[in-house]
Amino acid sequence: MSLDNNKKTSSSFRFKYMYRVLCVGMIEAICTMLFTIIWLDFVIENNQTGHLTGLGNILMSVGVYFGLLTFCMYEFKGYKIGVNRKMNVISSQIAAICMTGIFEVFISMAVTGEFRFFSAFLWRYALMCLVESGLAFIFGVLLTNLYRKIFPPLRVVELYQNGSKLLMNKMNTRPDKYNVCEAICITKDLSNIRDEIKKYDAVLINDLDSEIKNDIIKICYDIDKRIYYVPKISDIIMKSSESLNLFDTPLQFSRNIGLSFRQRIFKRFMDVIISTIGLIVGSPIFLIVAIAIKLEDGGPVFYRQDRCTYNGKIFSIIKFRSMKVDTDKTDKFRPVGENDDRITGVGRFIRPHRIDELPQLINILKGEMSVVGPRPEVLRNVKKYSKDISEFTFRTKIKAGLTGYAQVYGKYNTSPLDKLKMDLMYITNYSILLDIQILFETVKVVFKIESTEAFSEEKQNELISFEELSDKYM
Repeated sequence: MSLDNNKKTSSSFRFKYMYRVLCVGMIEAICTMLFTIIWLDFVIENNQTGHLTGLGNILMSVGVYFGLLTFCMYEFKGYKIGVNRKMNVISSQIAAICMTGIFEVFISMAVTGEFRFFSAFLWRYALMCLVESGLAFIFGVLLTNLYRKIFPPLRVVELYQNGSKLLMNKMNTRPDKYNVCEAICITKDLSNIRDEIKKYDAVLINDLDSEIKNDIIKICYDIDKRIYYVPKISDIIMKSSESLNLFDTPLQFSRNIGLSFRQRIFKRFMDVIISTIGLIVGSPIFLIVAIAIKLEDGGPVFYRQDRCTYNGKIFSIIKFRSMKVDTDKTDKFRPVGENDDRITGVGRFIRPHRIDELPQLINILKGEMSVVGPRPEVLRNVKKYSKDISEFTFRTKIKAGLTGYAQVYGKYNTSPLDKLKMDLMYITNYSILLDIQILFETVKVVFKIESTEAFSEEKQNELISFEELSDKYM
């Protein structure tokens, strides 16, 4: 690829950024106009003292809303039009809109200085968020479809070594974004690799030796090529490191302590609030599901099982029973498969929609779990996976969660190593905003059946072989 083509590709990337900013800016402008109308309506109706009609006051209120919405859009990744999946972007934008509306209720009360206006703001902003969410959905679909027509998928080359599992098929499941055209097996001789890389828009580095990987990264940096790579566990841990500017030698340091004391306190406070509200609001669902389970076979409503949480502590998890009684009493390992005959009639409904996990709100209230965190793994699996992946225990640096990064972005049958990496990405990049983002994503995942996709027969056989091999050498 010539230098002119490199410049053309770079210009295309810049245009993509401009397109995203303009699209989201348009959505933010429309939302701000709706807020302005609602705010002016409130001012006209409730301006007894006259202090709300000033132009400065109105501009400040509108400016605060626009700034807060922009911040939330950025933090919730609402700008990722054409990058993330269409529904992921739309849900992120709706999450940003709703979060802005919640904050604005309290900001507006602070501006007016009157708590008695709480209900007035609440219903106004609830209606506003509903309308804005509908508009975000419509514009999100239209603008994403337009993006895909304007910008063709990136032409990618995959670089791998013997023994690596190719990722091109997985990457090509997003034909709107990627087209992995070729996979090249890399040896120590990199004399021709620069010319090969120049033919493509980006490079996918798949499990290369560190020395070769470093050389290829430098080549890509030199010729302005994007890099996609599968991170190793050490890469994820070091990603959260900070710069230390104390000497004339660059230093990075990583605390490696999981969550700070302040983060744990705030997270526990949110767990208590959310679990309490969830138990109260969800009580009718609890009653209906409990009656359905009891009427079907007369067995117990709840299912208890020992699981692993923070610092390896064992606790008894509570779930609605979705399988036949005593199905786990056999010594032979058998993962849940497609059309599994052990699942009850009620279970076939509550499992895909994750209703069976609602009783875990009790575990959260007791402090055994958190709302967001790594999946509470079965003790048998912890023992097996830790034998095969020694770093598997890293995920116990925080409490297990009802939902989490791996639960939202992975699937039920995602490999243990990939789940571990996703859990570590959550732990090392933890923030309150990330928790909120995951909670909004969870609402969407409830209706995404493939996220609870069971193990196929082939996958079951792989896991059974892994279990038998582990038992043989333990």
